[in-house]
Amino acid sequence: MIEHLTMDTFKEKIMDFETNKEDWKFEGELPVILDFSAESWCQPCKILSPILDELAIEYEGKINIFKIDVDEEQELSGMFGIKSVPSILFIPMEGEPQMTQGALPKSKLKEIIHEVLITE
Repeated sequence: MIEHLTMDTFKEKIMDFETNKEDWKFEGELPVILDFSAESWCQPCKILSPILDELAIEYEGKINIFKIDVDEEQELSGMFGIKSVPSILFIPMEGEPQMTQGALPKSKLKEIIHEVLITE
Protein backbone atom coordinates (compact mmCIF):
# COMPACT_ATOMS: atom_id res chain seq x y z
CA MET A 1 0.00 0.00 0.00
CA ILE A 2 1.30 3.42 -0.94
CA GLU A 3 1.51 5.81 1.98
CA HIS A 4 0.15 9.35 1.73
CA LEU A 5 2.58 11.83 3.27
CA THR A 6 1.77 14.87 5.33
CA MET A 7 4.17 17.68 6.17
CA ASP A 8 5.27 15.83 9.32
CA THR A 9 5.78 12.43 7.67
CA PHE A 10 7.58 14.12 4.77
CA LYS A 11 10.10 15.62 7.20
CA GLU A 12 10.57 12.20 8.80
CA LYS A 13 10.79 10.02 5.67
CA ILE A 14 12.14 12.33 2.97
CA MET A 15 13.84 15.48 4.26
CA ASP A 16 13.69 17.62 7.36
CA PHE A 17 13.89 20.97 5.62
CA GLU A 18 13.65 22.86 8.90
CA THR A 19 17.07 21.58 10.05
CA ASN A 20 18.59 21.31 6.53
CA LYS A 21 17.74 24.71 5.07
CA GLU A 22 20.83 24.99 2.88
CA ASP A 23 21.29 21.60 1.20
CA TRP A 24 19.20 18.67 0.07
CA LYS A 25 19.71 15.88 2.62
CA PHE A 26 17.61 12.81 1.90
CA GLU A 27 16.50 11.02 5.09
CA GLY A 28 15.08 7.87 3.49
CA GLU A 29 16.29 4.29 3.72
CA LEU A 30 15.42 3.44 0.08
CA PRO A 31 15.14 5.52 -3.11
CA VAL A 32 11.72 7.16 -3.47
CA ILE A 33 9.08 7.93 -6.04
CA LEU A 34 7.04 10.85 -4.71
CA ASP A 35 3.74 11.35 -6.54
CA PHE A 36 2.19 14.81 -6.21
CA SER A 37 -1.43 14.24 -7.20
CA ALA A 38 -5.07 15.17 -6.73
CA GLU A 39 -7.02 11.98 -7.19
CA SER A 40 -10.33 13.58 -6.23
CA TRP A 41 -10.48 15.59 -9.48
CA CYS A 42 -7.42 14.82 -11.65
CA GLN A 43 -8.14 12.19 -14.31
CA PRO A 44 -4.46 11.58 -15.22
CA CYS A 45 -3.76 11.06 -11.49
CA LYS A 46 -6.48 8.41 -11.39
CA ILE A 47 -4.87 6.68 -14.38
CA LEU A 48 -1.40 6.78 -12.80
CA SER A 49 -2.47 5.51 -9.37
CA PRO A 50 -2.93 1.79 -10.21
CA ILE A 51 0.36 1.82 -12.14
CA LEU A 52 2.17 3.11 -9.05
CA ASP A 53 0.40 0.44 -6.97
CA GLU A 54 1.79 -2.23 -9.33
CA LEU A 55 5.29 -0.73 -9.17
CA ALA A 56 5.13 -0.63 -5.36
CA ILE A 57 4.56 -4.39 -5.36
CA GLU A 58 7.11 -5.09 -8.09
CA TYR A 59 9.88 -3.05 -6.43
CA GLU A 60 9.01 -3.79 -2.81
CA GLY A 61 12.16 -3.62 -0.69
CA LYS A 62 14.04 -1.72 -3.43
CA ILE A 63 12.21 1.61 -3.56
CA ASN A 64 9.46 3.38 -1.62
CA ILE A 65 6.53 5.07 -3.31
CA PHE A 66 4.69 7.87 -1.52
CA LYS A 67 1.88 10.23 -2.50
CA ILE A 68 1.22 13.83 -1.59
CA ASP A 69 -2.27 15.20 -2.14
CA VAL A 70 -1.68 18.72 -3.48
CA ASP A 71 -5.04 19.92 -2.18
CA GLU A 72 -4.37 18.75 1.38
CA GLU A 73 -0.65 19.63 1.47
CA GLN A 74 -0.55 22.96 -0.36
CA GLU A 75 2.49 24.26 1.53
CA LEU A 76 4.52 21.15 0.75
CA SER A 77 3.44 21.22 -2.90
CA GLY A 78 4.38 24.88 -3.08
CA MET A 79 7.87 24.16 -1.78
CA PHE A 80 8.44 21.99 -4.86
CA GLY A 81 6.78 24.44 -7.25
CA ILE A 82 4.05 21.99 -8.25
CA LYS A 83 1.87 23.72 -10.83
CA SER A 84 0.35 20.70 -12.56
CA VAL A 85 -0.53 17.18 -11.51
CA PRO A 86 0.51 14.51 -11.58
CA SER A 87 4.11 15.53 -10.94
CA ILE A 88 6.52 12.79 -9.95
CA LEU A 89 9.74 13.35 -8.03
CA PHE A 90 12.36 10.60 -8.27
CA ILE A 91 14.68 10.72 -5.26
CA PRO A 92 17.86 8.62 -5.46
CA MET A 93 19.86 7.69 -2.37
CA GLU A 94 22.61 10.05 -3.50
CA GLY A 95 22.47 12.96 -5.89
CA GLU A 96 19.75 15.36 -6.85
CA PRO A 97 16.08 14.46 -7.24
CA GLN A 98 14.55 14.59 -10.72
CA MET A 99 11.01 15.74 -11.53
CA THR A 100 8.69 14.62 -14.33
CA GLN A 101 5.15 15.67 -15.12
CA GLY A 102 2.17 13.83 -16.47
CA ALA A 103 0.83 10.30 -16.26
CA LEU A 104 3.78 8.42 -17.69
CA PRO A 105 3.26 4.85 -18.92
CA LYS A 106 4.55 2.01 -16.77
CA SER A 107 7.38 1.25 -19.21
CA LYS A 108 8.70 4.84 -18.97
CA LEU A 109 8.44 4.82 -15.17
CA LYS A 110 10.41 1.56 -15.04
CA GLU A 111 13.04 3.06 -17.34
CA ILE A 112 13.44 6.07 -15.03
CA ILE A 113 13.53 3.81 -11.95
CA HIS A 114 16.48 1.93 -13.42
CA GLU A 115 18.27 5.05 -14.69
CA VAL A 116 17.81 7.24 -11.61
CA LEU A 117 16.90 5.12 -8.57
CA ILE A 118 18.35 1.61 -9.02
CA THR A 119 21.67 2.18 -10.73
CA GLU A 120 23.40 -1.08 -9.78
